[in-house]
Amino acid sequence: MSNIPSLDLNDFLSSDNRRKQDFVNAVGKAYQEIGFLSLKGHFLSKENIDNLYKQIKLFFDLPEKLKSNYEFDGFKGQRGYTSFGKEHAKGKKEGDLKEFWHFGQYLKPNDKLNFNYPDNPYVNEIPEFNSSGEITYKALEKTGMYVLRAIALFLNLDENHFDKYVINGNSILRPIHYPPIIKEPENAVRAAAHGDINLITLLMGAHGKGLQVKNNNGEWIDAIAGKDEIVVNVGDMLSRYTNNNLKSTIHRVVNPPKEYWSKSRYSIPFFLHPVGSMKLNVLDNCIDEENPKLFDDISAHDFLINRLIDIGVMKKK
Repeated sequence: MSNIPSLDLNDFLSSDNRRKQDFVNAVGKAYQEIGFLSLKGHFLSKENIDNLYKQIKLFFDLPEKLKSNYEFDGFKGQRGYTSFGKEHAKGKKEGDLKEFWHFGQYLKPNDKLNFNYPDNPYVNEIPEFNSSGEITYKALEKTGMYVLRAIALFLNLDENHFDKYVINGNSILRPIHYPPIIKEPENAVRAAAHGDINLITLLMGAHGKGLQVKNNNGEWIDAIAGKDEIVVNVGDMLSRYTNNNLKSTIHRVVNPPKEYWSKSRYSIPFFLHPVGSMKLNVLDNCIDEENPKLFDDISAHDFLINRLIDIGVMKKK
């Protein structure tokens, strides 16, 4: 791992204050400079990871007619299946060369009245698909919360500043299938250059070439995680919240060389979103004479809806 920094979450969880502070400093430095890092010591076991990959391959191999039973329009599309080529990057007309599934928040019965989230559809054909998704969702949500605690300390906030926004947040686990490429694409790639909408993204499956990040010099560099690592990057919500102090870096998934067109690619990002009521108003301690306020006030819900319209997932009313 040479292009993006590699960190170990165990340093943050350590009782050694120096190790913890070194982790906080390293996270801040990485997110100020390139917006990406790779992370080991997370809460996902190898068994969890292997099983989810097995289950999502089984799902994406189902006939299109069966998969379409789990595809929904509008905001309900934040759960279940999205078919090939439907989503596109902001400002692009060509659909990305991918299909995907959304697992959403798992609310306790007492919390369901407080949040207007769509239910997670149950895939009857593959029962273990559902349980495997829930286990992975919760492990990545827990990992993300600790990364946000490190970010909070770096920003001179209370360590648990983000907890109240992340608990029961509108986070999404998105298994993605990039099918084999059968003909020369016309201006389309597996995922066009874009920034993520959310606070932070935790990505499984970045162990081979494909994911690229644009550095400060405008150069595209490969972001490849080590064997037991996930990639964690800043999203637009966090960048906005910190007045662009922490960078939401443009990234893409490029088409492979022609000799690999016949192979599918799978990746599994976890988009860590806050509750919709969170105000993304720029933090006061990120504004000064040299760094005037760059963004208008907006809620996380309104920002999300605007971006879902931009990328073609929702229609403007």
